[in-house]
Amino acid sequence: MFKYPITDIFFDLDHTLWDFEKNSALTFEKILAENNVAVNLDDFLQYYVPINHEYWKLYRENLVTKEELRYQRLKRTFDSLSLQISDATISVLADAYIQYLSSYNHLFPDTVQTLEYLSPKYKLHIITNGFQEIQEKKLRGANIFHFFEHVVNSEDAGVKKPHPYIFELALEKANVLPKNAIMIGDNLEADILGAQSVGLQTLHFNAHSEPDHNLCQMINHLIEIKSIL
Repeated sequence: MFKYPITDIFFDLDHTLWDFEKNSALTFEKILAENNVAVNLDDFLQYYVPINHEYWKLYRENLVTKEELRYQRLKRTFDSLSLQISDATISVLADAYIQYLSSYNHLFPDTVQTLEYLSPKYKLHIITNGFQEIQEKKLRGANIFHFFEHVVNSEDAGVKKPHPYIFELALEKANVLPKNAIMIGDNLEADILGAQSVGLQTLHFNAHSEPDHNLCQMINHLIEIKSIL
């Protein structure tokens, strides 16, 4: 189905292999209780999840800093819940979230099985916009770090997906032509359109139940990769 033979596979990490929403919810369950923030977790997440997505989009577009993202996503959530939480507490929660997030290691179903199938046949790599200090911990904690030859992070690259340079840097590190590589990720803008802009082939992991599109092939479960590659 691909125009050129594939030798290298680049994966996104959060929302593609590593179950960000599940691990994030478990982290908040821990840190909200430990800091005596009296809020129902489901109510909190109902506001936090879309606000977090909004701020990550702003972060990708360089419209907010990492520090603003970490503070504002919590501040906006508490404001939406009409909870008066001090800046000091928000700062403690923001730090605790980063500290504990990588201690939870739930992966999407069939992640390990899929990587075990692919690794003898292809060179596997990661391209991620996540914070540098936490992404390697996630990979090691989930016991999948060893599958990947290169892990390219937006903080290392100095730009975030979908900027072309982060993909170009990853291709350079892997010593592969874009036509012989494929990007697999959940985000149409950051992963799919970003990768296509430099000539990578793409496969969309539909983690968010998005509507059909004609940008590239879409899968709903990672195990489907075995019938494609």
